[in-house]
Amino acid sequence: MQDKQRMMEIPLINIGNSKGIRIPKTILKQYKIKESLEMILEKERIILKPMSTPRKGWEQAFKQMSIEGEDALLIGDVFDDEIFEK
Repeated sequence: MQDKQRMMEIPLINIGNSKGIRIPKTILKQYKIKESLEMILEKERIILKPMSTPRKGWEQAFKQMSIEGEDALLIGDVFDDEIFEK
């Protein structure tokens, strides 16, 4: 089920020499926005999306796998019957 498209008027606020917007806390919570947003510029539109970090935590997980000896290759790099070009 798709979210219904909603419109909200938000005033621009001065931030130094720039302009910004305030996003209400309820919207931040609803869309799980924590630290940053992805901004997509389209013809006549600016789209703000929560940042997607699909590989977040992988580095630590790989380090832990190495410590526990669980990072061995399942398939070798070279097969016995592999022929290399000369």
